[in-house]
Amino acid sequence: GSDDPMAKAYGVSHKCAIPIDGVPMLRRVVDALQGSRSIASISVSIETAEVARNILGKTSKVAVVASEDSASLSAIVAIRKNPKLPVLLTTADHALLTPEVIDYFCGQAELNGADFSAGLARAEVVLGAYPQSIRTFFKFGKDRVSGCNLFAVRNEKGLRILEKWKYLEQVRKKPWRLVAAFGPLALFRFLLGTLSLDEVFRTVSRRLGLTAKPILLPFAEAAIDVDKPSDLELAETILKQRL
Repeated sequence: GSDDPMAKAYGVSHKCAIPIDGVPMLRRVVDALQGSRSIASISVSIETAEVARNILGKTSKVAVVASEDSASLSAIVAIRKNPKLPVLLTTADHALLTPEVIDYFCGQAELNGADFSAGLARAEVVLGAYPQSIRTFFKFGKDRVSGCNLFAVRNEKGLRILEKWKYLEQVRKKPWRLVAAFGPLALFRFLLGTLSLDEVFRTVSRRLGLTAKPILLPFAEAAIDVDKPSDLELAETILKQRL
């Protein structure tokens, strides 16, 4: 909404209304979803249909669900309003999202059979392509990974992570607090640097009574969302190079 620092900086009502190379971010995300062979229907969580219309223009086949006080609760409510599982979750500031990335992620989520899957990209992939990109990397054992704002909820069990995320989203930029939420042993091993990426997901799975798995994406752009002006500049540079 209008309290977002990026929205204020660029004089728009919502961060997702900021134009990236002339096109609002939310419009870019919807276009990518509509171009994917994996997506049957789209719901946008935002305050009102009017707000969505002002950003998207005349877009058909996009449902609007009123957003809640947090991202996790908004996602849960949106899924409950249109309970056709599996569901792909992404964010409106994912300006570099493409149908190729979506189809790859959804294909891997189908193959791994997990109740919940999260898209990640290794630091080597991101920095190898865009060394100037400033991202938050989580270090687990030998792996350094960045979140890609892509999540697959395969069934009802997968929704348990969204319920837990209501707390976790407040500390998502602090890896040790994320790990601590799943027990002192996990925190101790993380601090020693011995907790691997696979072990993190096994710990989450065991604690929540579901199967959660990571999906490592080979696309550096999947890890670049637009949170700050430097991200916007990088996104515009990448989009111009695609032409």
